[in-house]
Amino acid sequence: MKEQLIDVLLIEDDRDLALSIAEYLRFEGILCDHAFNGHTGFNLAEKNSYDVILLDLMLPRIDGITVCQRLRSDGNDTPILMLTAKDTLDDKAVGFEAGTDDYLVKPFAMKELVMRVKALAKRKSGQVKKLCIGELVLDLDTRMVTRGGKEIKLTPISLLLLEILMRKSPSVVSKREIEETLWPEDTPDSDNLKVQIYQLRQKIDKPFATKLIETVSGHGFRIIGSK
Repeated sequence: MKEQLIDVLLIEDDRDLALSIAEYLRFEGILCDHAFNGHTGFNLAEKNSYDVILLDLMLPRIDGITVCQRLRSDGNDTPILMLTAKDTLDDKAVGFEAGTDDYLVKPFAMKELVMRVKALAKRKSGQVKKLCIGELVLDLDTRMVTRGGKEIKLTPISLLLLEILMRKSPSVVSKREIEETLWPEDTPDSDNLKVQIYQLRQKIDKPFATKLIETVSGHGFRIIGSK
């Protein structure tokens, strides 16, 4: 089976280093877009879909920390690997607090960069501040849910169910995985999950023309954006 291509966005103002990284990534079969400043990089990250973002800290126009913070605030869950010469624990703490997923100190071996890119590309970032599916937004800090700008009040268990579905979107989440998350210490009644899905649909889907929550027969449930 052919390996799926990885799309990377590299935001790095050192042109020689950037060209070397991009060339090595392409040699490894990894597609690479490139931006030389934070402003262009941020716009590319917002406009396009990438598997991993390689982000330098010291950038013109908008620095790497600010780029990272803005992406996370906007709900961008693309894994971010920061590339920097700053190697103190305090520097790393600032990066992780901003929302980076990994940290690589310059100078680094290209082989190690590729290994980290491939590892990060297998998952979404856990550092995102918002989950967004179309006009549906779950703010993970305030736990507020809105759709089309209208606030939706949910019970704690409905909120957790929605978070599970949104984090895994557009993948199908099995009934077993949902039940183990909602009721980790109990064996739920057979109809409990059906009731929770129904109640969530009443809040998330019923007042709107487009339905987001789908039942995938024999597999589980998923939440997807407008088709």
